[in-house]
Parts: sequence; structure tokens; C-alpha cells
Amino acid sequence: MWEKFLFIASLSGVAAITRAPVGVVRSVPETRLMLEEIMKEICSVAIARNIHLKDDAINSTMSIIDRLPPATTTSMQRDIMEGRPSELLAHNAAVARLGLEVGLPVPLNSFIYRSLLPLELCARGKVAF
Repeated sequence: MWEKFLFIASLSGVAAITRAPVGVVRSVPETRLMLEEIMKEICSVAIARNIHLKDDAINSTMSIIDRLPPATTTSMQRDIMEGRPSELLAHNAAVARLGLEVGLPVPLNSFIYRSLLPLELCARGKVAF
């Protein structure tokens, strides 16, 4: 389950924050690196919580991302862009919370969570713009 989470949380977070389709996210060196660094944060949290991931989890996840059609967008990205409640709290916010619980900094997941939170709260009717 964590290997699937690695894929979903990293890609949906970067896609939602950049508003770019997968083909762009993976081909721009800076956003590709961001994907990999987010995955490293997730793997660190998993290890700290005694969850075993395959040694090649990041490489195999990047391989999956590299095979997706270039125009692919994520459901979280579409929800954020269209002002609907999204999976933010279950994805990047969860990584931020779990990292905090084990004393691990997860700056990129925290950045994505904090950056998208106002839009998420608006979509859930908790704040108004």
C-alpha cells in the first residue's frame, strides 16, 4: 500500500501545485527532481514507522510515471483546479503529519500541503475567497 501511496502522493502533489500534466512534470528537470525528493521524504517516513519498501521503490515509481500518457492529470490536481474537495489531507498533509509524529522534516510535502490548504479549505466551505 505504501508503494502505491508513494506514487499517488508524490505525483498528485507536484501536479496540483504546478497545474501541469504528467508529461511536463516529468520532463522539466526541476519538477522531476521535486518528484524524486518528495518520494525520498515519503520513504524516510515509512522507514521511521517500520514500514518496509522495496529498495528500488523510487526508481520503479519513476518508471511508472515515465510510462504514463503525457497529457495525464491527477484527480487531486483536477479537484484543486476546479475548486472541489481533494485528497490533499490524505496525501501530502498525511505525510507532513506522519513525519512530524516521528520527528522527520518533510519540507516538500509540507510546502505542498500548506500551499494548497487555502484552496482545500475554500472547497470544503471553511473559508471564502
